[in-house]
Amino acid sequence: MELIRGFHNLRPRHRGCVATIGNFDGVHLGHQAVLGQLAEAAGRLNLPTVVVSFEPQPQEFFGAATEAPRLTRLREKLQALRRYSIDRVLCLTFRNRLARLSADDFIRQLLVDGLDVRYLVVGDDFRFGFQRQGDFAMLKAAGEKYGFQVVNMHSFQVDGERVSSTRVREALAQGAVTTAEKLLGRSYRMSGRVAHGDKRGRELGFPTANIHLHRQATPVRGVFAVEMFGIDGEPVAGVANVGVRPTVDGRRSLLEVHLFDFDGDIYGRYVEVVFLHKLRDEVRFASFDALKQQIGLDGKAARKFFAQR
Repeated sequence: MELIRGFHNLRPRHRGCVATIGNFDGVHLGHQAVLGQLAEAAGRLNLPTVVVSFEPQPQEFFGAATEAPRLTRLREKLQALRRYSIDRVLCLTFRNRLARLSADDFIRQLLVDGLDVRYLVVGDDFRFGFQRQGDFAMLKAAGEKYGFQVVNMHSFQVDGERVSSTRVREALAQGAVTTAEKLLGRSYRMSGRVAHGDKRGRELGFPTANIHLHRQATPVRGVFAVEMFGIDGEPVAGVANVGVRPTVDGRRSLLEVHLFDFDGDIYGRYVEVVFLHKLRDEVRFASFDALKQQIGLDGKAARKFFAQR
C-alpha cells in the first residue's frame, strides 16, 4: 500500500482510479462496507483503489478533538486499511488552505486534475469544501460533467442503528467494550512504542509498560483487562490503566500496562494493546498505599476475567 502525503506528491501515474473520501476513524464495519464496494469496482474497472483521508482530522483542526477523540492515529488507521487491499492512501494536510477550499475547487483540483477519478464511493452523510457546502448531489452533478460515476454508500447498520465513529466513541466512553467490538468488527486497540516512565509502578510492586498516546484526547479511560501484541509470547495478558493518573498529579493521558507473569525487556518495542473488558473508572486515591491495594485488586479481577473466557 502506497502512502501519498499531500496534493504536491501526486504524480501522473496516480491518475485513473476508484476512490473514496473520509476520515475513516476506527475503520469500523461501515467503513469496511465502503472499502468492499470500492474493491468490487476496482476489479470490474481494472483500476487501483485510493482512500483519501485527512491529517489532522477536520474536527481536530476546528478544535473539537476533546469532544470527539480520535479512535485511531494515522499509523493505526494505515495498519487497518492494509487488511482491505487498498492500493493507495492519499493523506491531505488539513490546514487553513484546505479548510477554505471551495467545494468546486475541491472537486476540480483533487478528483479531476489530481486523481482523474473514474468511480467515487462516499457515505450518505459526506460533506466537503468550505463551510461544508459540498454534498452528494453536487458530486453527482460533477460526475456527469467530468465523466466519473458517483455512488452513495447507504448507512451500514448493526442492531438497527447506523454504525459510525461517533457510536463507537460513545460505546467506549461507557465502557461497553463488547459493543465497540461489534461495531468495529474487531476488538478495540491502541498502538505505540514502550517508553521509560517514572518507575512508580515498579516501586509499587507492579512494573508497567508505559505507552504515550500522542492524542489530544483518548476515547477510553479507566482500568481494563488487556492483551499485548508485538512482544515475545504474544498475546500476553495484563491489566492496563488509561488516564492522567490523578493520584500522582499526572497531566497528560498515558497507557500503562502491567503484564502478568512477564519480565522481558520491551523498551522501545512498538506494541499493540487490545482492550477486552473494563474493570473500573480511573479515580484519585488518598494515598499510595490505597492505590497499591487497588492495583492488586485490579490484577485479581483481570486474572479472573481471563480465567473465565
